[in-house]
Amino acid sequence: MMKAVIAFLRSFFKRPKVHAMSTPKSEENGGGNHPIAPDNKAAYSSWMKQHPSALIMFKKMMEAAKGKRIVVFLDYDGTLSPIVNDPDRAFMTNKMRGAVCDVSKRFPTAIISGRSRDKVKQFVNLDNVYYAGSHGMDIMAPTRPLTSGGKHRPQLNRKGNEGSFQPAKKFLPAIQEIFTALEESTSKIKGARLEDNRFCVSVHFRQVSKEDYDILEEKVKSVLENYPDFRLTRGRKVMEIRPCIEWNKGHALEYLLENLGLSNSGDVLPLYIGDDRTDEDAFKVIERRGQGISIVVSSVPKDTKAHYSLKDPTEVYKFLSDLATSMTE
Repeated sequence: MMKAVIAFLRSFFKRPKVHAMSTPKSEENGGGNHPIAPDNKAAYSSWMKQHPSALIMFKKMMEAAKGKRIVVFLDYDGTLSPIVNDPDRAFMTNKMRGAVCDVSKRFPTAIISGRSRDKVKQFVNLDNVYYAGSHGMDIMAPTRPLTSGGKHRPQLNRKGNEGSFQPAKKFLPAIQEIFTALEESTSKIKGARLEDNRFCVSVHFRQVSKEDYDILEEKVKSVLENYPDFRLTRGRKVMEIRPCIEWNKGHALEYLLENLGLSNSGDVLPLYIGDDRTDEDAFKVIERRGQGISIVVSSVPKDTKAHYSLKDPTEVYKFLSDLATSMTE
């Protein structure tokens, strides 16, 4: 098992660095996945034909999942919790926490978030799930032993770092330098919020005026010019500075499957629910595997590789509740 994981990791880190790419102007202010048609009932109805409701298709999905081992992957913001102006107040409801807890008792479950691992763990507050923070660059196994189908779920390989996996650890000093530089350069821009997500720095601009956005972006890019080993990416009303390593939520999904000993199993069915552009990397992995369920959370039509859709966290709660009670081990 250890040899398989080491071989898996080496295959990724031999790849060349991925450098920042220019982003079309239409994407700069919106963040996340952008609508492909006007927000109206006709456009949404047409989009739903390609990405049908996971609630309506639930019975069909579960029939196809019979005899399969489901592994659940969940984004946090916009999926388990609503999108809010203050990122420090993106709380999930107790009902949602209960649904995630029930699911995690039945299936291996991981939360893969752009936030720091410690922050998302604080929000979710469950001991029996995997936490992958910083878009999968900081992974931690459950603190409690888990079982699935009578079998022990192996924890992450321990390499002197308390059961965690951190492929971008060497970048931590530079990330702190970047955060400090951004604090100084953006402090006078009203509405701008910095978030230290440990292995990436998030610059939230949901409350920044249109007039100030260009100034904010220029200041972020100016800081980034001094750090060629980092790149700028975008999410929902947020700019993020990340190390130039080829690692994202899709790689985190594959790594967790590998760690669970399920990467090459034909009877494994990864199920991923997310709402952001960064979740598309995981959707692509599921598409490439040719086996799995991908669900995008959105109330508007948008470009996505996901097979199914849910409108909002309320529908996510309903889906997870149904999942927890639908199948017997």
